[in-house]
This record gives sequence, C-alpha cells and structure tokens, in this order.
Amino acid sequence: MTPARRRRLIVVAVIVVGVAIAVALGLQAFRKNLLYYFTPAQVAAGNAHVGQSFRMGGLVAMGSVVRTPGSMTVHFTVTDMQKSIPVVYTGILPDLFRQGQGIVVSGTLGKNGVFVADQVLAKHDAKYMPPEVEAAIKKAQMQQRQTASLAKDPP
Repeated sequence: MTPARRRRLIVVAVIVVGVAIAVALGLQAFRKNLLYYFTPAQVAAGNAHVGQSFRMGGLVAMGSVVRTPGSMTVHFTVTDMQKSIPVVYTGILPDLFRQGQGIVVSGTLGKNGVFVADQVLAKHDAKYMPPEVEAAIKKAQMQQRQTASLAKDPP
C-alpha cells in the first residue's frame, strides 16, 4: 500500500469514528431529555419506573386537595376514572388549578407510589383534554355503565 493511500485510509477511518461518536453522544442526550406521558392507569400498571422523569395527566380528584399549613406543599390525587395516583407538589399552583379540572404534572414517581411533581399545568379550556386521558375516562365510564346494567338486570 502506498503512503498516500494509507494516509487517506487513516483520514477516512478517523472521520467515520468521529461521526459515530457524535451520533452516539447525540442519541444519548436525546434519550436523557425525552419526557414520556402516562395516564394514572398506566402508572398504576407499572409502565412508569421509580425515579424516571415523566408527565402524567388526568383530573384532580374531587375532595383530594390538602394543603399543608404553613408551607406551599399541596397533596392531591390525579385520576383518569380508572386509577388514581397521589401527587405532592411544593410551589405556587396555577390559577386554574381546582378539583375536577384537567391537569398535567411533570416529575418523578417515588418508591412509595407518590408522584413528586416539579411542575403543574392546568388546562385553560375545560373542554380540552389530552387524547389519552379522554380515552381512559370514556373507557372507565363504559365499564361503569356495563356494571350498572348487569347489576339491574342479572342474567
């Protein structure tokens, strides 16, 4: 092999290795910044892992909001009408936050099954709901209707 050809081969090899390293670093950074979205039923089923950062959406369960006196900590439950997940948040809640309102929380799931939120987003339009949450609520309502109809008219 001639020295010029050997030099070209080395340059091409260095470029290929450099591109491979750049792609690997880019994919790793992308994976770290990826934020998954789950419904409470999916979280309860174990689809979200403890310590993993993700978003969860649903409705604030009626009667579940409890404020810790003397602090900015709020405990509440997020439900999709199938499953409910307890949430704790320390900070200022959005003005539109209230019971029965659709919200999206960002944070991590603790070992005790409590979602520790670092951000709470309240929906500004009561008619809008994330498609996954809307589908889960409709499914739960259908199951409740079927159960009620079976209870009325036993076979």
